Amino acid sequence: MNDKKNILLCVTGGIAAYKAIDLASALIKNGYNVKTVMTRHACEFVTPINFEAITHNTVHTEQFMDNDPIPHITLADWADMIVVAPATANILSKAAQGIGDDLLSSLLLAHTKPVLFVPAMNVHMYEHPATVGNVRILRSRSNHVLEPSIGLLACGYSGKGKYPPNEEVLVAIATYMEHGEDLHGIKCLITAGATSEAIDPMRMISNKSSGKMGIALARAATLRGAEVTLIAANPKVTVPYQVHKLISVNTAQEMHAAVMAEYREQNWIIKCAAVSDYRPQSEAIQKIKKGSSLTLELIPTLDILSELGKLITPAQKLIGFAAETENILSNARAKLIAKNCDLLIANDLKVAGTDHTDVTIISKDTELAISGTKIEVANVILNRIADHE
Repeated sequence: MNDKKNILLCVTGGIAAYKAIDLASALIKNGYNVKTVMTRHACEFVTPINFEAITHNTVHTEQFMDNDPIPHITLADWADMIVVAPATANILSKAAQGIGDDLLSSLLLAHTKPVLFVPAMNVHMYEHPATVGNVRILRSRSNHVLEPSIGLLACGYSGKGKYPPNEEVLVAIATYMEHGEDLHGIKCLITAGATSEAIDPMRMISNKSSGKMGIALARAATLRGAEVTLIAANPKVTVPYQVHKLISVNTAQEMHAAVMAEYREQNWIIKCAAVSDYRPQSEAIQKIKKGSSLTLELIPTLDILSELGKLITPAQKLIGFAAETENILSNARAKLIAKNCDLLIANDLKVAGTDHTDVTIISKDTELAISGTKIEVANVILNRIADHE
């Protein structure tokens, strides 16, 4: 029995249509069955034979075909997931408004599972109120709409509208295909990034956290159906496109205020941000001039994780992170107990800031060491939280 998942790749008429060829190839290499639908205008940019050669399946371009009188039904039923890449403003509008005037728009109406749209278009078209509204409608129906990248567009403009890297598309597909929306109904508060504390108008105290792990957790949880509130402190990566609520903070005090305002309504609280332990007692109003030496008086910031450990209810789950340089597991286990966490994620500072990570997930009774990309590790962490009693 073939247990491969079925992906219906739908290509629309945009300059980024050629990138769907690489996407089809990557999907085949990753073990998916792939069939392709192309709109009439897509065929002006790339030819069906490109996809037929890669997928070894006939490309569907017409609503009425001799060998199948109802392809919009048979293809919709066959697909475990539909991926529209690239997705033009036209198809976003049709899908949002329920228009079915060709094969692609009709099968989107007939498909009963979520669809992944990968928009790519001129920046003004993407930011037009009609497109913004259509994207909002599609997301409200549990569809996934990836955010385009920002950069120089084929039309000559610069801005948001570039087809995102296929690696991001593959992550979204793999996460949904493996987990579905298994976290639907979970409200999750995630903190990410590094707080900073001003010394003067020019200088600050901060840390090396990139925010990548927290952002990966928010991204994975969102793709899996959770309602994510993300509190981000100066992240060095793009925040996920579909979080329920995004709160941007800078200092430890701002992080504390945001967490305290949000935690009560959450099922899970994941404290991944690297929050400054100390801050200057006062911020200089003017830039401090260079001299022979400088002494800063530092005072402790509020311990957010410790405070949460005293405030959460038995129905809530509290997850902390510990970045260590030595005695990693023993220090992390001590923190787990002291802060009253359900789980604590211990990581070695030697791999901070990279896209790959090694962590140990610690509970009161178990330890699980895992290694992988941050999105892979994020999904394992979410699995352990879901399974934790």
